[in-house]
Amino acid sequence: MPVPDQTPQSANLSVLQRGITRGTGDLLRRLVKNYLKPHRYAFIAAMIFMTVAAVMRGAFAHMLQPITDGINGRRGLPYMMELSGIVLGIFLVRGISVYIHTIFMNRVGQRIVATVQQDMCAHLLDADLAFFHANASGTLVSRVTNDVTIMRSAVNECLLNSFRGGLELLSLIGVMFYQDWRLSCVVFVVFPLSGAYVARMGKRIRNISSNTQNATGDLSARLNQIFQGIRHVKAYGNEPLEIERVRGMTETIFKLSLKSVRIGALTGPPMEFLSAFAVVALLLYGYTQVAAEQASAGDLIAFITSFLLAYDPMKRMGRVNAQFQAGLSAADRVFTLLDVKPEIIDRANAQPLAVSDYSIALENVGFAYADGTQALEKLTIHVPHGKTVAIVGSSGAGKSTIINLIPRFYEVKMGRITIGGVDLRDATIKSLRAKIGLVSQETALFDDTIRANISYGKLGASPQEIEQAAQAAFADSFIRELPNGYDTQVGEHGVKLSGGQRQRIAIARAMLRNAPVLLLDEATSALDNESERAVQAALKQLQQGRTTIIVAHRLSTIVDADMIVVLERGQVVEQGAHNELLAKAGIYARLYGMQSTGVAA
Repeated sequence: MPVPDQTPQSANLSVLQRGITRGTGDLLRRLVKNYLKPHRYAFIAAMIFMTVAAVMRGAFAHMLQPITDGINGRRGLPYMMELSGIVLGIFLVRGISVYIHTIFMNRVGQRIVATVQQDMCAHLLDADLAFFHANASGTLVSRVTNDVTIMRSAVNECLLNSFRGGLELLSLIGVMFYQDWRLSCVVFVVFPLSGAYVARMGKRIRNISSNTQNATGDLSARLNQIFQGIRHVKAYGNEPLEIERVRGMTETIFKLSLKSVRIGALTGPPMEFLSAFAVVALLLYGYTQVAAEQASAGDLIAFITSFLLAYDPMKRMGRVNAQFQAGLSAADRVFTLLDVKPEIIDRANAQPLAVSDYSIALENVGFAYADGTQALEKLTIHVPHGKTVAIVGSSGAGKSTIINLIPRFYEVKMGRITIGGVDLRDATIKSLRAKIGLVSQETALFDDTIRANISYGKLGASPQEIEQAAQAAFADSFIRELPNGYDTQVGEHGVKLSGGQRQRIAIARAMLRNAPVLLLDEATSALDNESERAVQAALKQLQQGRTTIIVAHRLSTIVDADMIVVLERGQVVEQGAHNELLAKAGIYARLYGMQSTGVAA
């Protein structure tokens, strides 16, 4: 039985499916070292103004003591006017400080998240092709968008509320100890108990958040698949099936989100009870102190106000904790992705590929998938400089694997591949791929203009170069007939163009690149006869003077190739020119005969 083409999956690809992999300390250290440290001066400035704002909050609580005693003691209007001016000054300084530290903290938080997003995008673009085949695009998009959005919210909230709340708490606790250190020791037990309870709830919230984000990534991947295959969904009438699948996934997310909210809300009642207990204790103890004339009413009011004001940031930090745990879960997923290292990288001594002879040689090449399935075995093929070699064979014979090995999308496991006698692994990946033009059955057109899609083959190309490439690809005439000519938007995946038009745009892109090596992977297999003739004419123009490897299903398109190689189970079983292979009456002759008579191969 022929072996079906598969995607090699490295062992490190599965890490994206894992749950929580890092502790809170590890995540925070990495965030601080890699992302907060470059903005330390802005962060320090924010902390300074945050400290001023926190001190002003404590100062206001402290001012209640002379104000209350001044009212009870009838100290007079001038005294009260003086205290009122101090209070106004406190609030003015606090308001300015809050404004400045909010701006600084948000700037730091937004910059951290933007940098993380940029790092993720750069890292993904450096990843191996096998990585993308092993992970759904919707899942990866969810990592870059959804997870980073959660991180943004968590970072901003935590930088603002956690730090500000902590400083305010310290300031107010200082006032409480200044007013009455004995009473402070009694009621201070509320804060550690509340903190311990919030931390315990946080661990549960983080686990639920991790599951929620995984489920959201699965939903994003499913929606991406549905929208990409919408024609088939509608053609087979499977809208109810997909709706039911999405309903099930959204219900899972709903239940997880509700559970997270429910657990987060559980922090409220215990903290309310503990605070109420402390306030009652304060009132009873304070009454006895005032009655015994060991403290004034102002002392009691200032102390109770400090406690109540301290309870507010404590409660706020409890609410932030749920968001903080969700952010840590998102950060864990983000760092898990960033830690996946590409396997195909430049060797330490790799040099730019600089040869004049672009002959390609596969020498005893072996390639196996991660599960041990052998795709190529001791394969030897030589493609002379400037010649065209076609590779044919049944499905799973290893044809497309060869196409993917030459640009080093995958790495050979045995033997070697050379261009001009240079082992591909001794050349830098960038210089190697700069020498290769690729046209495949699946034309990759972006939702942009025709001009932009053609110029993707050579960034910065002039309008004249773009139009010359289109003319060489026999695309200029149909482009000029479009409403906006070269500035026509092609839609996602080029949906606004026909199959033949999309292929000719892809060929124009390869023309513009003007690479000495050309790889054609089933470039005409999905086209009708009329479109195929137009594309074939463009391909012949493109092949001139280039070392070309063609993978073809339609054998009629490769009869003029300089050599045809027939593969079977990853090995060469026949090779020669078209007429030579027909004369042998072997596998190629049988396949050609079946296609000529209309029988499926």
